[in-house]
Amino acid sequence: MLLTLILTLIFILAVCLLLYAAVALIQDRRFFTTAPKDIQAAAVDHPERFPGAHAMGWLLAILSLVLMVGAFVHGGWNGVLSGFTFWQLFLRFAVMLYLWKAFDVVCLDWLLLTKSHFFQRYYPETEGCAGYRSFGFNRKEQLIRLAVFPFVAALMAFLSLWIGGKL
Repeated sequence: MLLTLILTLIFILAVCLLLYAAVALIQDRRFFTTAPKDIQAAAVDHPERFPGAHAMGWLLAILSLVLMVGAFVHGGWNGVLSGFTFWQLFLRFAVMLYLWKAFDVVCLDWLLLTKSHFFQRYYPETEGCAGYRSFGFNRKEQLIRLAVFPFVAALMAFLSLWIGGKL
């Protein structure tokens, strides 16, 4: 279970790195697709904050994606090597997904979006948008993800065992 929590933490930190890379360095409003509609409409593309900012942002984004995928790959591979059953792998992946979703809702949607001024620092034109005060704006999408996670966890457990030759 300790490894599952460590891998979840790595995944969450990689998500934070991706968010920082996209918002602070790449600064392309296409990354605002999950933000409230009024914030999406108000955001504009920004020039590089300093020479090489966009390139650094893309490198950090790629690194974060590798870390995110790597956390789940390592979790599956370690499970196979440790002799995990399907249900043990399923539980590992479900815990990772649901802990990430809890972090997403509490820290990213509530604290970062509605309580801090993180996004307004990099997109000052969005200051005053009502979306910054609408916690739960993406409730339907979040509920869909919560409902899909058991199937994703089952698929990842199956693939881990299949690729590991344990099926």
